[in-house]
Amino acid sequence: MRTNGTPHYRRPGWFTKHVFNGTVAGLTTLGISVWGSRVLEVRGRTSGEPRRTPVNLLSVGDTGYLVSPRGESQWVRNVRAAGGDLDLLLGRRRTHYVATELTDDEKLPVLRAYLGRWKAEVGTFFDGVGPDAPDATLAAVAHKHPVFRLAER
Repeated sequence: MRTNGTPHYRRPGWFTKHVFNGTVAGLTTLGISVWGSRVLEVRGRTSGEPRRTPVNLLSVGDTGYLVSPRGESQWVRNVRAAGGDLDLLLGRRRTHYVATELTDDEKLPVLRAYLGRWKAEVGTFFDGVGPDAPDATLAAVAHKHPVFRLAER
């Protein structure tokens, strides 16, 4: 949840947008998960049409989470507008979820686990904060990164 009125978002560069995301989405569509990758499908908030984007599914215990390292992305806005209804795809497998957005205080252990797994891939979006950072340091960037807890429906 946003703690101030200014949304934070870092746009992907050309390579990420046109090469990397397409490659990961393509492999995931074939059923090959790249470090936990899934294709998120959610109803577009304006068009109502399905929108797809590659995401990293984080599992902590028996619970799945989606973290937006880039901040208030389009997929985050669409998940909010869809009331949390989304699907995660891996190959032909489709799993239906309801996502609940976490408060900044609830995010800390999830962000720590996320950075522990994917810091090399997403660390730049966290202003140099890593998985071993003190709670206060991690809390200072938590508001920039929406986190959703997933429950199968």
